[in-house]
Amino acid sequence: MSCHSPMIGSEFSAAEIEEAARHGRLLSMEIEFSLKCNFRCQYCYISQGDASPRELTHAEIRDAILQAKALGARKIIVLGGEPMIYPATMEMLEFIRGQGLSAEMFTNGTKMTAEAAHRLFELGVQVVLKMNSRVERVQDELAGARGAYATIQAAFRNLRAAGYPSDSRLMGVSTVICAQNLSEIVPLWQWLRDQKIIPYFEIITPQGNAKRNKALDVPLQTLHDLFRQLSDLDRTRYGYTWDPQPPLAGDRCLRHQFSCLVNAFGDVMPCVGVTLPVGNIRERKLAEIIRDSEVVQDLRNHRQTIRAPCATCDKASVCYGCRGAAYQLTGDYLAADPLCWRNAERLHEIEALPADAGPMMPHRAPMRLIERLVSVGERVAVAETVLRPGNPFADAQGNLDPPIFLELIAQTAAVMNGFRDAHRENGAVEGYLLGARQLEVQGTARTGDSLLIRVFKGTRYGDFGVIEGQVFRGADLLAKGEIKVWHKTAQSAEARPGA
Repeated sequence: MSCHSPMIGSEFSAAEIEEAARHGRLLSMEIEFSLKCNFRCQYCYISQGDASPRELTHAEIRDAILQAKALGARKIIVLGGEPMIYPATMEMLEFIRGQGLSAEMFTNGTKMTAEAAHRLFELGVQVVLKMNSRVERVQDELAGARGAYATIQAAFRNLRAAGYPSDSRLMGVSTVICAQNLSEIVPLWQWLRDQKIIPYFEIITPQGNAKRNKALDVPLQTLHDLFRQLSDLDRTRYGYTWDPQPPLAGDRCLRHQFSCLVNAFGDVMPCVGVTLPVGNIRERKLAEIIRDSEVVQDLRNHRQTIRAPCATCDKASVCYGCRGAAYQLTGDYLAADPLCWRNAERLHEIEALPADAGPMMPHRAPMRLIERLVSVGERVAVAETVLRPGNPFADAQGNLDPPIFLELIAQTAAVMNGFRDAHRENGAVEGYLLGARQLEVQGTARTGDSLLIRVFKGTRYGDFGVIEGQVFRGADLLAKGEIKVWHKTAQSAEARPGA
């Protein structure tokens, strides 16, 4: 008899996920209590592992959990740092369970005494133990800490003695797939399955420490072959059926449809891989952040927004690759996943930032002033240009006419919208510049200058909005101002289809 592989985090139905995405709800939330960690893993997404006085207080953590619950979250996933060395972790887990929420914790096993394991079992916490190798030398090397292997193995024994896993107390093992443990992956998977422990195996996201440790990398074809081997093993030996796709073996990652990350400083991000803060819970409510975030909405509407070649893949309706890998390698959270083996022959088609601004804007020479889009974040974009000789907006001495600073801001805003609209099903969205105000000129731009223009989408009133802009030459602020725009949204287009 075949069934889907039981994965920690995959307990939500397709209908529940679709409803959460459509209505701005949550089904789960990931949260970091602290960044403090006693390991220095070669692949960790966090480059440093020390606590900071800027981290959330206990009251702020509890409030974030309550806000997630109000948005429909049924599960809180605790990340780190290392949660077991955070003094209030048990208190926070008790709070989570006291709210009727399920709890899942990723841990490297530090301080997982028999008593701690028993208490976690009593609370009903799902535990995911980080174990990358059953070879002491390899495990210690990957963890960047001598004695890591012994710590993990002791934790494993204590968790098993406490009763993990059981029907109501799931246990998983988190393993990153890398060159150092490649030969162990299949036997480790089988060893875990035989003990009814869930293998949570994933491809490394190229960020943090992993970016500096290229020796971890595994070729795409090798990853494909490995995933296929694991899939065949699961089907023939354990009766689980799943289609191989990155980044998780045995499951697909759709977390952006129903989850988010609140990091140790209160920043809300789509996940640990898409390191684009879309707001901070110290400044705004979680519901407002998710509702108003363009990044979150883009990811939730992945069928309309993800770029080729992922957009044209036959699995595009149920998969969007690893958004973390796409963002870390291209600077674009909507780019195709360069680490998906289905894209291996089409890597030349995957666009990355910085990119030529020309295709993203309606302006043509000589009116086109912006040359490249450098970066895009939550309602913010940075573009660059060089004032070339013969610029029609410069005087005889090569000085830029001051009002043109506003045109630079307006064109950068157009590029930002073009970036988001270029690959949408309905093409570019109509918009107009309505006016400008509060231009402050603090310096002069001259022919030959390289300029950076930063724009931020500020206040919105339906289809109308105010965009704040700044123009820099190096670290020097030359000008700042605001422009008023009208930008037809999807909602207004539906309401006025002829507009």
